[in-house]
Amino acid sequence: MPNITVELLKGRTLDQRRAFAEAVTASAVEILGARRPDVRIVFQEITPDSVANGGVFASEDASRAEVIARHNA
Repeated sequence: MPNITVELLKGRTLDQRRAFAEAVTASAVEILGARRPDVRIVFQEITPDSVANGGVFASEDASRAEVIARHNA
């Protein structure tokens, strides 16, 4: 039973998460030989001020402006 945890900046749509979950599930079935009903995916949404890459908080990273804008919407 694959248990997959995905951390995402808050702001991804339900449709995006649904498509991602379908793609990851299909890969787990194909590559790992898992049964589709046994693939569990948990999405953990994180805020832009709770994660830093390269010492820069996502909330202060200009390259993440589009995702941050969705978060603030």
